[in-house]
This record gives sequence, C-alpha cells and structure tokens, in this order.
Amino acid sequence: MERNQLGPSELILNPDGSVYHLHLLPEDIAHTIITVGDPDRVSEVSKHFDSIEFKKGHREFVTHTGTYKGTRLTVISTGIGTDNVDIVLHELDALVNIDLKTRRVKQDHTSLRFIRLGTSGALQSDIDLGTWLVSLSAFGYDDLLHFYGSTSSDQTDAIRLQEHLEGLPLPYIAHASDSLLAAFSSEKYRTGHTLTMPGFYAPQGRALRLTNPTSERFHRFANFRLSDDSRLTNLEMETAGIYGLADILGHDALSISALLANRMNGEFHPNPQSVVDEMIEHSLQIIASM
Repeated sequence: MERNQLGPSELILNPDGSVYHLHLLPEDIAHTIITVGDPDRVSEVSKHFDSIEFKKGHREFVTHTGTYKGTRLTVISTGIGTDNVDIVLHELDALVNIDLKTRRVKQDHTSLRFIRLGTSGALQSDIDLGTWLVSLSAFGYDDLLHFYGSTSSDQTDAIRLQEHLEGLPLPYIAHASDSLLAAFSSEKYRTGHTLTMPGFYAPQGRALRLTNPTSERFHRFANFRLSDDSRLTNLEMETAGIYGLADILGHDALSISALLANRMNGEFHPNPQSVVDEMIEHSLQIIASM
C-alpha cells in the first residue's frame, strides 16, 4: 500500500468497486440526497420522479436515483438510528470525495445536500398532530459525535441540558444548514429543536413491561429552555447524527419531520400516511426549485 492510501480495512470495497454497505458507485448518486428511515418510503418519494435511472437495495439501504422537474435527486433509506447514519453519510461522502480506484482523498472537495424526510413525536402539548417541523438544531443522546470530537456548533446549551437533566449523559448539539433553512422558510413548516435519542422506548419516555426509570426526567425535557428561551419540540432517532456528520464532513443538511404523535397528550394521528405523503410532495417542490 502506497503512502496516503486508505487501507483495505478502512475503505472497504466490494468486488465491483462499490462502497461496502450501500453497494453504490460514484455515478449512482446525485449531489442532492433525500434520506428516509424506512426502506419502503424510498418508493413513496421516487414515485413522484419524472424518471428513475437507478435502483439498488442491500440490507436496509435502498437507493433510487432519478429526475424530478429537471433536478437529479437520490433518495436513500438509512434504517433507524445514528449507527446507520454513520454508515450512510460516510459512504456517500466517500463516493464524491475519495477516488475509489486509487484509495486517495481527492484534492477538490464536493459538498452534498442531505434532506431528511422523516417522522417524529411532538414534545410540547401545544404542537398539533400533522405538523411539518424543520429542526433548527438537534441534541444527540446517541454519543456518535463524541467519537469525532463533536461538531463546530456551540455546545453551551448541551451543557445546560445535562445540568437540567441530572443523571443523563452529556448530549452534543448540531445545527441545520443555513442555506437549506432559508430554502424551507415557509409558513407550512414550523421550526424547532429536536432530541435525537438512542432508542424508541425508555429513551423516549415509553414503558411497556419494563419500568422506565427516566419517566420523570422525560417531562423535564419539555420544561427545558434553551439560552434563547426556545423549547425542545420533538423526539426522533437520526437528526443529530445527520447534522453533526454533515457539518464535519463539509456537507449541508436539513431534517424535516412529520409529527405523527404528541407524547405529552398521548395522541397519535388518525391518518399518518396522508401527512407523510403531503410532506413529501411539498418538500420535493421546494427541493426542485433550489
């Protein structure tokens, strides 16, 4: 192996030269990438494309690339959680910023745009079911970004949140791309601050057969105020990882969530699919106009 080459245990490639988990080649992706959690939601996005040029699926990672109103787009499923986000964002970054044949980082950096279209639960009782929420920032309780030295974001509010929630670890905070926030500045989208949790049950205040020792702390999340007096608005499992990795890798990212549940009121939307479908259609129109 020559100097400055990435070794075979670091940059793992398949026999056809594609990246290890996603099974993609550089020509398979667009520079604007929509991420969804559920593999079945990939086709719910790509069905709106004018044409689809490429489809690939491996494990939970399903990819469609095509054109919508003249804009080339890729939609890919990440699965659930920031552990999968770590794989997806690194391998997509490798497709544009590493020469896979020479195993060397390219001198000229290519920036991608990641737009997450997902679902989430509201943390405040006054947030209506069916709201489309754009995350200004996300607090990660998943620990992923701690392995990368966190992000360029000011961590003051993360420290304040740890002090407010005694007994829980220090989260990290990561922010949305300013340019993508501007593109989605619309009365149809509410903005807020998101909690990215490492699980669906106890970490999000749920208990089935097991006692949830964090249930009292869960309500303290709703009472927390950031330094600008804004509130935490919703919970999910990917946004902080997407924002943090996009930041340190030099990409733009935005997370949009359809709020299907209100955790404070114990409510769930009676027609969740319609909320998601409308969010996808409206968001695609904005993406095509960027």
